[in-house]
Amino acid sequence: MGFLQSRPMHIHILGICGSFMGGLAVLAQASGHRVTGCDQGVYPPMSEQLRALGIDLVEGFGTEQLALRPDLWVIGNAISRGNPLLEAILNANLRYASGPQWLAEQVLAGQHVLAVAGTHGKTTTTAMLAWVLEQAGLAPGFLIGGVPLNFGVSARLGAGQYFVIEADEYDTAFFDKRSKFVHYRPRTVVLNNLEFDHADIFDNLAAIERQFHHLVRTVPTQGRVVANALEPALQRVLAQGCWSETLWFGGEAFGSRGEAGDFEVLVHGQAVARVQWPLLGRHNQLNALACLAAAAHVGVSPAAGAQALARFANAKRRMEVRGQVARTGGVITVYDDFAHHPTAIRTTLDGLRQALGDTVRILAVFEPRSNTMKLGAMKALLPAALHSADLAFCNTQGLTWDAAQALAPLGHKAQVADGVDALLPQVLAHVQPGDHIVCMSNGGFDNIHQRLLHALQLRP
Repeated sequence: MGFLQSRPMHIHILGICGSFMGGLAVLAQASGHRVTGCDQGVYPPMSEQLRALGIDLVEGFGTEQLALRPDLWVIGNAISRGNPLLEAILNANLRYASGPQWLAEQVLAGQHVLAVAGTHGKTTTTAMLAWVLEQAGLAPGFLIGGVPLNFGVSARLGAGQYFVIEADEYDTAFFDKRSKFVHYRPRTVVLNNLEFDHADIFDNLAAIERQFHHLVRTVPTQGRVVANALEPALQRVLAQGCWSETLWFGGEAFGSRGEAGDFEVLVHGQAVARVQWPLLGRHNQLNALACLAAAAHVGVSPAAGAQALARFANAKRRMEVRGQVARTGGVITVYDDFAHHPTAIRTTLDGLRQALGDTVRILAVFEPRSNTMKLGAMKALLPAALHSADLAFCNTQGLTWDAAQALAPLGHKAQVADGVDALLPQVLAHVQPGDHIVCMSNGGFDNIHQRLLHALQLRP
């Protein structure tokens, strides 16, 4: 049974401070609904963004919230059975829905949805695509799992018929174990790449491929599937069946020529556009191709898209420069990056190495914080992922596997510490003028970026 209705509703969101559920709250309020929500340890930056909009937040999941009597409880996928408020909702036979279901029925219905899926690069590519459509005058709505610097917000309704969404393969809710993206019904879908991840919910890569094919099954015959030609897993997904136009990027049909920061876009070998921008790495070059191929499906030429990308400012926490400290002999630069999967760590560091050359030192400071990394499923890939760094520092707090042993192939280049308080002195003992320090985590990393900058500014 659907939840579409024209009258304003009061919805109460469980798990409201997550990037997806917080963005949903913004869209719901902009649609005229009254929005409240709760989370464990109501936390910034989402809590600050929501309170600034006048959305009331409750700390924790106490059953006293039943007295709010909303029209609908929207349940985030971080909420599991045993949660006291969830159990009270179920026992009282109250009306509830998952976040993706509510979004699909209340916001996405009737829109031309452009969805960006993949193991890596979703946030960056979704931000690119929203910006390209914005610059083309299409005024898209969007929901992005980060804050694109060109917009300054992670979600908005938009004024046209297009909606751009970051399409996550994580599960939908405690009662719906399909991937979130099967709810979105896109007409244009980007399949950026596909590797094993989310080891807490997927047994193997084949299980994720099956979910990606569920997504492909929802695209209409007049839709377009934009897929990475360099990814064997995506070739296997589409070999299971595809009923839409398929445009492979990264190969002959829609490729590129040149360096990451200045390259031509090629259609069957003929140059149709040129992208000149500050983003680093071959992965961002591929992200740009995916974006341009998707934008072309709604009438934005690659040439116009390339002009927009020249003014693209990326999203927060994607190689974001958090600060610089001048020293005799060179400036020390500190970055914040969301990389947490070994492939993302590798592409981030490789892109910086390509830009800096071989004579500048890179210090990689990271924590294996995702559920996949905590389980140790990817630990054997870490030494190769850190190859472009001169030194690597790993926060081992919360790990059940031996990070020192996993990083042993790096020899003296790698150090580990149990917590940021112990990690900071290690980094500070090795940093030199001219170094580039890349801090990588899918969490707040105990504010290590600012703590590093503060400590460096205090040192003579």
